Amino acid sequence: MEIDIVLSGGGVKGFALVGAYEAIEAKGLQLKRIAGTSAGSMIAALIAAGYTSQQMIELIDHLDLKQLLDKRKEVLPFSLMKWVFLYWKMGLYKGQVLEEWMEEVLAAKGIRTFGDLPKDRLYIVASDVTSGRILVLPTDLPQYGIDPDTFSVAKAVRMSVSIPYFFEPVKLQTDAGKFVVVDGGVLSNFPLFIFDEEKKVKKRPVLGVQLSARLDKRPKKQVRNAIELYEALFSAMKEAHDARYISRRHEKNIIFIPVRNVLSTEFSMTDEERDHLIGYGRRKTELFLKKWTY
Repeated sequence: MEIDIVLSGGGVKGFALVGAYEAIEAKGLQLKRIAGTSAGSMIAALIAAGYTSQQMIELIDHLDLKQLLDKRKEVLPFSLMKWVFLYWKMGLYKGQVLEEWMEEVLAAKGIRTFGDLPKDRLYIVASDVTSGRILVLPTDLPQYGIDPDTFSVAKAVRMSVSIPYFFEPVKLQTDAGKFVVVDGGVLSNFPLFIFDEEKKVKKRPVLGVQLSARLDKRPKKQVRNAIELYEALFSAMKEAHDARYISRRHEKNIIFIPVRNVLSTEFSMTDEERDHLIGYGRRKTELFLKKWTY
């Protein structure tokens, strides 16, 4: 049976999405349309390109996460230069190596631009902070004067995973001006709205995979000082739009995979920790699919 799927963001927690996809494949479900934010955009792009879950695991086995953290040339110790990078470049790491890796693995399947994919196959969410809007690629590209068929899928993924202050934002230069684009999770970390067709009869079920607990099971934030306030504000900014949307929808079509005790930017995790995340995502999805009615 064909379904549409939405994959949430979560940084390196996204390894759990690979396990979820493994369980979905085993169930015999075929993914027609795929949408993703941040880490979810990486997995979505690989699925759209034709990678199986086992092929993804093989890619991961040969990937050194720390190599994706491309530092710039330093004239001072990194502990000092990082503040310069944050101020002038707005990110500790460039993100270029990550984009080049995506280009390589997608090109191996014959995918370079959105024009190489079937129409409506892939949707990637980023945040245009210049205009203060959610950017859905490739759908919104014509509004920037860009032909979607010529736009790099790897570039779109890089936009979506550009965690603020961690990776340098992507500067999108167009005839309409220059736009600064960051992680899609800033404005929509779980973009179910993309496949919301309330006024139409759905052609197929929509399944969501979210790397967090149900809304009513998430711990309350402790706000006792300025730093905790900043963290709570940033978290609310990421989650409020999606939380309000999900609260109006039936949660029976969402797989919640609450990954705890793992930082989104934990690029130093071990192979064992990575494999644990993949297995955890697979098990949670298997349990959900046993009871899922569509």
